[in-house]
This record gives sequence, C-alpha cells and structure tokens, in this order.
Amino acid sequence: MTDDPLIQDPDGGMPRLLEIMRRLRDPDTGCPWDIEQDFNTIAPYTIEEAYEVADAIARGDWNDLEGELGDLLLQTVYHTQMGAEAGHFTFESVVKAVSDKMVARHPHVFGDEQRDKSTEQQVADWEKIKAAERADKAQTRTLDGVATGLPALTRAVKLQKRAARVGFDWPDMTHVIDKIVEEAGELVEARDHMTQVEVEDEFGDLLFVVANLARHLDIDPEAALRGTNAKFSRRFAGVEDALEAKGKTPAQSDLAEMDALWDQVKAAEKHA
Repeated sequence: MTDDPLIQDPDGGMPRLLEIMRRLRDPDTGCPWDIEQDFNTIAPYTIEEAYEVADAIARGDWNDLEGELGDLLLQTVYHTQMGAEAGHFTFESVVKAVSDKMVARHPHVFGDEQRDKSTEQQVADWEKIKAAERADKAQTRTLDGVATGLPALTRAVKLQKRAARVGFDWPDMTHVIDKIVEEAGELVEARDHMTQVEVEDEFGDLLFVVANLARHLDIDPEAALRGTNAKFSRRFAGVEDALEAKGKTPAQSDLAEMDALWDQVKAAEKHA
C-alpha cells in the first residue's frame, strides 16, 4: 500500500488520477501489465470504452454512465502518460490544444462574431474552420482527415458528406435507391460466378450505398442498426420465453415453430 497522500486522497481530483497512472507506468515500481502496454495495445480498449459510454446513454442508466465516463477518461490519461514518456505530448498540452481548438471554432461565443446565426450557417462556418485546420496539417485532399478507425458505416457517411461538399453527390434519393438495386444485382451475380473475395467486394459496395441512403434520409446508420440489433435481441428473447413455457429450448424447436412465435411476439409488441 502506497503512503502517497495524493493517491490516498479521495478528493484529489485530476492530479490524483494523473499520479495514479504515472505510478502504474513506473518502470521500477509500477504494474507489470500497465508497463508493457503501448498506444496500439490500449487503442482497442479506448474504442470499447467509448461504445460502453454510448450504451449507458442509450439505456438511460446515469449511474452506469458516471462509471463509464470515468473509464473513458482513464483512456485519455493512459495515452497522455505514454505520450509524455515518449516526449510526444503531455496531458497539459492535450488540454491546451483542445481548449484552443474550441475557442477558435466558436468565434460567435468566444470572439466578436454575432451569435444570431442559423444552424446551417453555424455548420458552414464550422466546416470552413475545420478545412483551414486540415490545410495547416497539409491535408489538402477532400477526404483527408476522415479517421480510418471509425466504424465502417460511420466512416462511409463521413466520406460521402465530404465528397458531397464539392458536388460529388446524387441530387435525390431516387438515384440512390436505383444504385442499391444495381449493387444488389451485382452481388447476386458475384455470388453465382465470382470468387469469395469478389463477393465481399460487391457486398461492401452495397453497404456503402445503403449508408448513402441513410445520409440522404438524415439517419445515422450505426444508430439505426443498433436499434434493430436491440429489437432482434428483444424479440428472440420473447421466442425463447415462449418455448420455455412449452418446456422446450430453441435447439429442440424448428424454424417453422420459431418463426410463428416470432410473429406472435412482434404482434404483441405492436399492440402493447
């Protein structure tokens, strides 16, 4: 047990957390597992924690959200500690950079611009500022800076939005739906006549156009699919409950029976 008063202080706040991480990473007295980690090994945990934050919000579980936000904050502290050890950056420099960015991106709040702008104008101004930031980073191409680590559907929408800003976009949803039909046909043809690699390529094309349809409908495809996943899980649990009432498991049933029970569960939801 450490006798460090800061680490033992429940009211130590951010300095306490930073010191805890520094001690965990200490090459002589720290935790062997923590010492072995690097940016690449911690990155998957960072992504996982972000999803757990989103999950707590979706469930409306505010007590759980408090803990999940702490876990996500710990990821930032972890990366900044490793950055400091390598001489790349520090927690303080990260905080300064994001604070400077927020002030620069909100001149209508922190500067001398008027606040009485439409939402559309604020979005347009925001994009101009971000474009200038990308130019400063030598990101001169339209699609530069769209993170490769994003969920694939989310990245597809972001890529399409960037392309649309320079006029590379269908004028209405009719063209998008026609493209979906075309890509579905190409997928069927690939399934029958092409290699698995080519089938995967055609399937990716279909998903990309479906993401484009979501964009035209102003729908977040990730959120829509999460909702459908939750609905499927809920309804299948209802099927399992109905089978259990009969003294059966899904393995002891068949598709016809489970499909009929699915329809019953679905109808009960609609009339609830």
